[in-house]
Amino acid sequence: MTDNEIHKQESVEVNTELSSTQPVISKNQLKKLKKHQRWLETKAQRKAKEKLKRKLKIQEAKEMGRDLGPSRKYLKSQKMCDSTCKLKICFDLSFADVMTEPEFSKAFKQLHRCYSINRRAPAPLQLYITGYSDATKQKMSKMSGCFNWDINFNSSRHTDIFEKKNIIYLTSDSPNVIDELDNDKVYIIGALVDHNRLKNICYDKAVEDNVGHARLPLDMYFKFKTRTVFWEFHLDQSLISAINTSAKATVEESQADSAVENNSSLNVVENNNENSCEHSDSENNETQEEEKMKTDI
Repeated sequence: MTDNEIHKQESVEVNTELSSTQPVISKNQLKKLKKHQRWLETKAQRKAKEKLKRKLKIQEAKEMGRDLGPSRKYLKSQKMCDSTCKLKICFDLSFADVMTEPEFSKAFKQLHRCYSINRRAPAPLQLYITGYSDATKQKMSKMSGCFNWDINFNSSRHTDIFEKKNIIYLTSDSPNVIDELDNDKVYIIGALVDHNRLKNICYDKAVEDNVGHARLPLDMYFKFKTRTVFWEFHLDQSLISAINTSAKATVEESQADSAVENNSSLNVVENNNENSCEHSDSENNETQEEEKMKTDI
């Protein structure tokens, strides 16, 4: 065998070895990669289109005399820590690793909506997001610039941040029903979307951590087709509605009689009637809320 033939044989062996070590991409994976590439290529166009759409909506609202809500400049000047409401709500993100990608996406969308509602409230709650892993943090960093939100972020467990005696884990599986909230407590909400796949997971965690647990009487204000399960959006909007109803009443009272001091005591049940959000809200309301979210960061 000549030197040239030996060199050709070695080249074939090397190429065969390299091809065997490279991962084979399936047709489905290739299709997804191409779709993602197209999405990246049209990102600037979509952004410009959304910006124009928001501009036209604002212009239409002005012409019709509709309330546009607080401006972005005003929202930026208002800090959560300066709110008169000191009630602490903590979203536990430690379940992110047991959720599928679509479930995590839905859970994050609910968190975004909760943040948007709280951001625009006259008396925002003190919100916390805790218990997320490095992998979850990486996912979150790709979504809507969430680490710029006016929220307390902490990757530590809530049991390491707050005193256990002050923790109340809100879960629909708890036998304890509460209708009043205490500013000295911190209320934990499991940031979880599982479609009843992981039953009792929040309750079991509260018991395991040896912390308090309870549920709000949501079935009095929301219509559920199946078992009553907390969604972050339902619960957080319920609390915000109740607190801001109380805050509004206090302001009106103080305007009528300046001698009356602002009373910050809260009763969720009494103030939750007209302002609570129903699970059966139309998709139009969701779309309007998503449009508002874009101005909240």
